[in-house]
Amino acid sequence: MRVPISWLKEFVDVPVPVPELADRLTFAGLEVAAVERIGLPGSALPWDRERLLVGRIREVTAHPNADRLVLVTVEYGPDRVKTVVTGAPNLKVGDSGQKVAFALEGARLWDAYAETRQTLTLKGRKVRGVYSDGMVCSERELGLSEAHEGILLLDDDAPVGTPLADYLGDEVLELEILPNMARCLSVLGVAREVAALTNGRARVPRPAMLAEGEPISGKVRVTIADPALSARYTATLIAGVRIGPSPGWLQRRLRLAGVRPINNVVDATNYVMLEWGQPLHAFDYDVLVRRAKGVPEITVRPARPREILVTLDGVTRTLTPDRLVIADTAGAIAVAGVMGGAETEVTDGTTAILLESANFHFVSIRKTMQALKLPSEASARFGRGVPPAIAEPAAMRATELIRTLAGGTVAAGIADCYPAPQVPVVVSLSTGDAKRILGMDLVREEMARILTALEFTCEPEGETVLRVTAPVSRLDIGIGVMGVHDLLEEVARIFGYDRIPVTDLADTLPPQRNNTAVEQEDRVRDLLTVTGLQEIVTYRLTTPEREAMLAPGAAVGGEPCVRLANPVSADRTAMRQTLAAGILEAMAQNARNRDRLCFFELGPVFLPVSGETLPAEPRRLGIGMAGPVTPASWREQEPARTDFFTLKGVVEALLSGLHLGEVTFDPVSHPLFAPGRSARVAVLGAAVGVLGEIHPQVRAAFDLAVSPVCLAELDLDRLLAHVASSYPVHPVPRFPPVLEDVALVVEEAVPAAALSAAIRAAGGPLLADVRLFDVYRGEQLASGKKSLAFSLSFQAADRTLTDVEVEAEKRRILEAVSRELGALLRG
Repeated sequence: MRVPISWLKEFVDVPVPVPELADRLTFAGLEVAAVERIGLPGSALPWDRERLLVGRIREVTAHPNADRLVLVTVEYGPDRVKTVVTGAPNLKVGDSGQKVAFALEGARLWDAYAETRQTLTLKGRKVRGVYSDGMVCSERELGLSEAHEGILLLDDDAPVGTPLADYLGDEVLELEILPNMARCLSVLGVAREVAALTNGRARVPRPAMLAEGEPISGKVRVTIADPALSARYTATLIAGVRIGPSPGWLQRRLRLAGVRPINNVVDATNYVMLEWGQPLHAFDYDVLVRRAKGVPEITVRPARPREILVTLDGVTRTLTPDRLVIADTAGAIAVAGVMGGAETEVTDGTTAILLESANFHFVSIRKTMQALKLPSEASARFGRGVPPAIAEPAAMRATELIRTLAGGTVAAGIADCYPAPQVPVVVSLSTGDAKRILGMDLVREEMARILTALEFTCEPEGETVLRVTAPVSRLDIGIGVMGVHDLLEEVARIFGYDRIPVTDLADTLPPQRNNTAVEQEDRVRDLLTVTGLQEIVTYRLTTPEREAMLAPGAAVGGEPCVRLANPVSADRTAMRQTLAAGILEAMAQNARNRDRLCFFELGPVFLPVSGETLPAEPRRLGIGMAGPVTPASWREQEPARTDFFTLKGVVEALLSGLHLGEVTFDPVSHPLFAPGRSARVAVLGAAVGVLGEIHPQVRAAFDLAVSPVCLAELDLDRLLAHVASSYPVHPVPRFPPVLEDVALVVEEAVPAAALSAAIRAAGGPLLADVRLFDVYRGEQLASGKKSLAFSLSFQAADRTLTDVEVEAEKRRILEAVSRELGALLRG
């Protein structure tokens, strides 16, 4: 919610600077996300106090050389008059007396004609032969809105010569309203908080309306079918209204609050909703009379089965009995608390208004809003609870505002159906409760002062107890024990969470124990981050259809999954069974903005267990990579592209960093991966996951244009089960290694990993390292053969090896691989 400070000051004094006020509100639980400044220092374009002033038009005369331009003589201070040229369509020859925003040469303004948002400095120049060194400004040039059809006309009370920043400058609090602070979805609600936090007092007005018309009792009747769904329904009647634009002050205030002005009647209802927190709705009374063929009878009731209503957005909606509607004898005219009907809406031809100010059960409104997908300012308030007691004062305030803005005569009285009056909540609170729950000593007088500042009524009982009555605006205060906790929360908020003393434990601190699972996960994160990957977190909710895209040709719903009984949206209906779908979605979204995609995710998947209510939640590790291996730089304009072996290298680096035992990568066929481009990862012979290049059909299904896309998914629980609590560390060798290269010819079917393992096994303790550096297939080899070249590193810890020792080791290796795999030394 956006709260202009100028509006807030109508109801409470603000004795502290706005930044300090924002801090106090945030620490009290009403988070101020940002403070926007308009025209003041710190805003995007501060208004020059010497060059942007309030002016008054003395006269408007014709331009001697242009039909569409006029000369405007503006007074902007004592003995300060200037004539400028303008083409504003809302000024015509003969006008005078209007108040305007007047800019002098040198003022910085927003460029109203630029395609992008940029500023300009006003300079004097000739316009069709007439020199002009000033400007009467539009809202767009001042940054107030995008309106540029004409100049901004100020209210008649604007003081001439005053800096515009003093008259129109403002600050706006952008509040993040949590459900437990729903009472602050109004300017008055925020004013109450400010008053309590600054030791002030909120000025809550007592609305009154000038009602000189006939009694409303003979004009409309209102009833409520189910008081559990609607606690109150009130209506007022204004006849003889004239629909038109709202005055400038109201439009500007609505825009600052984030609401688009429409017309004087709708703007008045929106204004009172923002001010009081009570949503209102205006019906065309003459349409209701025509539908009823007499006196309208308004009823709040559940919709009838398959009842039809065309709402204000032009959509024909088929309703069900679990939707609450406002109806007359001819049928539904509005979806209660959510949206009005198109037939009874206020139009330019409307002359009589029936104004609704009602109360509806918050659960009913919330369900209707979600089912019809119609979020609005009104449903946001009704969905969090609106006190029935404020329906009448808000109706009176809005009625009088409409009469002031649109004219007309207000019918005497208010049609009020109130079958479930709001019952005051009374709670007994003691100083002992504060000590027990808050952990600090508070005297009864201090608690009473804080609660009274929040408009609670406090009466002493005995020596330590307060009998506290909650104000009608506080629907969040419970009864009994819950009420005690609610009141103490209010006391703590206003007293200051930062002032609650720190209390040490009376007992000895328990011994600190390691959390191995968390430590291992953090180790995995560190190792993958070092390789250049970025961690992501994707939704745990998905759909069976989305996961079926991972296996082209597979039937949807082939595998059982954990489905949600009440999904929040159509694309979040089941718990995920793999990380792959979420990672591929994230890669597709990020591929629109970046070339290099290197992501990983740690998280659970949810697998149904036969005979069990809850699913198993094994942990998984997913890695997704695509695009350049490294970012482009001046040294390498076109880096190599990520492929299967890039991903395999990342997985190897991870497993090496975890100091696991024997790791193997075996070819495997998997529907997620392209044929011949996937492998099974095993540790000590036990499978822990798969990796490979994504199948082109899967890539197309997820709208991934980049190619290739590589993905790995590992069973984190199985993987970490092989991590030892400790591992040996060898000293840095004192003696140099001896390097030997060998090229071995083997059958095409022999994996390089098998040959490498055989070399290691035959090499004994003197073979320090084995590395494959070349694979050759060509005319120099027989059909079905390939050459694998390895670099062998021999090293001893206590001496430098001789050529004789190395040759003996090498000969033993060649004999072993020839005997086991048929490998021959390439000549």
